[in-house]
Amino acid sequence: MRNFDQKNNLILYSFRRCPYAIRSRMSLYKAGFIVELREIELKNKPEQMLEVSPKGTVPVLILPDGSVIDESLDIMEWALGKNDPDDWLNADKTEMKFLIERNDNKFKQALDRYKYPGRYPNEDCTGARTVCTEILNDLNKRLKKHQQILNNNIAMADIALFPFVRQCALVDIEWFNSLPMPHLQKWLQEHLESTTFKTIMLKFKTWSEGDKAIQLISNH
Repeated sequence: MRNFDQKNNLILYSFRRCPYAIRSRMSLYKAGFIVELREIELKNKPEQMLEVSPKGTVPVLILPDGSVIDESLDIMEWALGKNDPDDWLNADKTEMKFLIERNDNKFKQALDRYKYPGRYPNEDCTGARTVCTEILNDLNKRLKKHQQILNNNIAMADIALFPFVRQCALVDIEWFNSLPMPHLQKWLQEHLESTTFKTIMLKFKTWSEGDKAIQLISNH
């Protein structure tokens, strides 16, 4: 699906490794949109991005009419609402909401404290990995029942959670691989090896104003 020609592209400010940006790029890619990708440095955010989204976080999607979407879940829902070829939105809405909210709040909070304890000098972060493990264990139990978290088909929840599980695993891959969670580990590896993930993780040079090269994400 190509709703916009190259003279009227979507523009996406992104940071390659950011889990929020990853899930947004995966959804835009799956939906088939042409996207001008502007890879940024989080320590040196471009003024153009801050002008359209002062909160200064990625991803930031600019639509052809100038509208701005700067929350990853909103970008996912917008893209899949336009074109959802693999029915990522076709899953239990209540369960999907629960899983994503738990991921974006409880799991993300614990993950930050597990990965970056030095950022929280006034907090006791020693139990953070335990909290992560409890949630990972629940996902493993769900995956024991079917191939994906909610059923046998990939849903938006899988794509929304996957980048954060990946980030957690990479903190200490030996620890993660030693967990008695074969279903979760298999699920993670399958998503890591998917064409969608590999394509949206291609490395691009950092964007700066005046760059003429348009870097496109598209599955067409």
